[in-house]
Amino acid sequence: MRIHLTSVFVDDQEKAHDFYTRVLGFETRTDIPLGDGNRWLTVGAPVDDAVQLLLEPSAHPAVGPFRDALVADGIPATQFAVDDLRAEHERLVGLGVEFTMPPTDMGPVSIAVLDDTCGNLIQLAQMAG
Repeated sequence: MRIHLTSVFVDDQEKAHDFYTRVLGFETRTDIPLGDGNRWLTVGAPVDDAVQLLLEPSAHPAVGPFRDALVADGIPATQFAVDDLRAEHERLVGLGVEFTMPPTDMGPVSIAVLDDTCGNLIQLAQMAG
């Protein structure tokens, strides 16, 4: 068994698609219209074809309070691995990305947390070694 698909709820799929592809550097894997302006819209890392991230519409009534609580407590919706956290932080800041936590060493891992502009906090992590 392995992870194939996970999702993050987004306020605006088009805005999220732009952020996750143009800014973060993911590639579009699937983009299928579902009606009512919604899409089955997935992205993935250029170096990994196995795992996809579904940019899921946040219309369900439970999503708003859940995400608001996570953001208020500073809890990321998901985590992405990076090879060089400080370089990635610098690149993203240069593109106007706002971070709620700058690169911070936490023992065997260094982390930073960014705002994805679509209602979520996203954690970036670099393992030591």
